[in-house]
Amino acid sequence: MPSSIGSRPRPRVPPVIPARLRLSGLEPLNIGPETLFVNIGERTNVTGSRAFAKLILAGDFPQALAVARQQVENGAQMIDINMDEAMLDSEAAMTTFLNLVAAEPDISRVPVVIDSSKWSVIEAGLKCVQGRCVVNSVSMKEGEAAFLHQARLARRYGAAVIVMAFDEQGQADNLERRVEICTRAYHLLTEQADFSPEDIIFDPNIFAVATGIEEHARYGVDFIEATRRIKADLPDVSISGGVSNVSFSFRGNDAVREAIHSVFLYHAIRAGLTMGIVNAGQLAVYENIEPELREHVEDVVLNRRADAGER
Repeated sequence: MPSSIGSRPRPRVPPVIPARLRLSGLEPLNIGPETLFVNIGERTNVTGSRAFAKLILAGDFPQALAVARQQVENGAQMIDINMDEAMLDSEAAMTTFLNLVAAEPDISRVPVVIDSSKWSVIEAGLKCVQGRCVVNSVSMKEGEAAFLHQARLARRYGAAVIVMAFDEQGQADNLERRVEICTRAYHLLTEQADFSPEDIIFDPNIFAVATGIEEHARYGVDFIEATRRIKADLPDVSISGGVSNVSFSFRGNDAVREAIHSVFLYHAIRAGLTMGIVNAGQLAVYENIEPELREHVEDVVLNRRADAGER
C-alpha cells in the first residue's frame, strides 16, 4: 500500500506579496522597488504655471483641461493639481476642475495629486476625485495633533499622503533635520494613524542651488543623501519632490535649467527618489547633455567646488 495514503496534505504556503504603493485613475498605477521613476505633471498648478493660472482665472476650463491632457500625452503618470490663488474660490475651482477631469478618460486614466496649502481645498478635492489619489501635502508645522488629524482624514478617503519635511521649527534645510523629521513622521503615521509604510511619500524639500549664498551650496547633495538614508532607514516608503525648485536661480535660461533637472534626477533616482513633480516631456537625457555643461552642472548639484555657481 502506498505510504502516502492517509498522510496529511501539506499546508498551503501563502504567496509573499511585495509592498507597493497602489494608486489609480481609471487605470492602476502600482509603484514598487522595481518601478522606474514616476513623472508627476506640474503644469496644472496655478502657483507654478502662469499660463494655467490665467486659464483658470478666466474660467476657460476647456483649455485648462487641454493642459492636463498634454501633460499625460507627454508621459506624466500622475498630474499635480493646485488651485491656491488669492483671486480664486479655490475649493470651487478644485471641485469643478476635478469633475471635468473625471469626464475625460484620456486624462482621468492617471491618478491625481491634490495639491494645496489649505486643508479645506484638499478635502474638497478628496470628496469628488475618482480612483485612489495622493494628498500633497501634510506636515507637522502645526504640531502632531493637527498632522495626525489630517493624515487620518486622508486615509479615511483612501488617499496616500505626501509628508513634507516641515515641523514646528520650520522647514528642514539640512541633512540631519530632513532625516529626523521624516523619521518622526513615519513613526507617528504607522503607530498612531494606522498607515502602511507604502502609503507614505516623503518630500525632504528640494531647494534652489547656486543662489550665491554659501549656506545653500549643499542643498542638492543634502537632498540626495537624505533620500538615500530615508529609503534605507524607513523601508517601503516613497520619496518625491518638486524638481523645478532646484534650478530656480536660473529661471529664464531653459537650457541650463533642463540640464540641472536631468543631472539632479540622475543622482537622486540612484539614491532612491521614487517620483517627482516635473514638466513632463521637457526632461533632458543625462547622457545627451553637452559634456562641459554637464560637468559644470554636476559641480553645482553635488557641491564639488567652492566656485561652482560662478563658472
